[in-house]
Amino acid sequence: MRVWPKLTRLLLLSCVSMAITSANAALADDANKPADTLAEIRSGSEAFVKAFNEADAKAVAALWTQQGEYVDDAGQVFSGREAIEKEYAKFFAEHKGASINLTIDSLRLVGDSIAIEEGRAEVEPSSGVPGYTLYTVVHSKVDGKWLMASVRDRFVAKPSNYEGLADLEWLIGTWVAEERGAKMESVCRWVADKSFVERTYTTTMHDGTKTSGVQLIGWNPVTKSVQSWNFSPDGGHAVGLWVPIDSGWRANMRGMTGDGTITTSINVMTRLDDNAYSWQSVDRTAGDVALPDSDEVVVKRQK
Repeated sequence: MRVWPKLTRLLLLSCVSMAITSANAALADDANKPADTLAEIRSGSEAFVKAFNEADAKAVAALWTQQGEYVDDAGQVFSGREAIEKEYAKFFAEHKGASINLTIDSLRLVGDSIAIEEGRAEVEPSSGVPGYTLYTVVHSKVDGKWLMASVRDRFVAKPSNYEGLADLEWLIGTWVAEERGAKMESVCRWVADKSFVERTYTTTMHDGTKTSGVQLIGWNPVTKSVQSWNFSPDGGHAVGLWVPIDSGWRANMRGMTGDGTITTSINVMTRLDDNAYSWQSVDRTAGDVALPDSDEVVVKRQK
């Protein structure tokens, strides 16, 4: 007679234990859902970076909802996938080889089908004032898939002396010149958030021997002028004060060779078009000796 109550208690305990286990499993599933959802949204952001870096405007636009909108830093609104695709196609045509890097600063769910992402985007190579874009994305879940419903950009400029060097933007790239059997190749690129242009050069002589050097071009806030620093392979160096002239620059150079001989010259650079410029060094001295002017050389952009 006393067996039945004991058995009943055991059955009840078993049922309670099973209920608790099921409840814990359900709670664990619920706890995992937000993390899984956020990971799914992040994968969509990664898909955007991939499509952008492949210059695939159609794939980029497909990441928006059908009636999604993109508002750029200038306040222009592009509504719908077709308009967004056209805008990105135009950008990719004008900025060939551009790539983007995203840093997600915040990603949070505000409902079962709405999430907000905030972060920073940087595009390379960039043109104009250096900086990055702060963006906000509203993600919406449509037919089981997370898509961008709204994207807004805001450009933030970085501290830089770029404005003083903006006239040298056209120099960025690879250049080649040949003179009397010698070939010179130089590469100009922005460094230090566009506060300087770094020019590295290599000269190959007709016998195959090579020499190389570095030039930095920056803005001198004291003299309010462009200034350069040259470092030559013999250990010498020179400082140039740049003065704008018609279609180019004149650099008044003063420096020394690796053995300490004082040198002076005036280097004249004349822009011929976007893909060529001429260069000549005149009024040259080494110590007390006057040197002949160099030949005028045409330097061409290497595509």
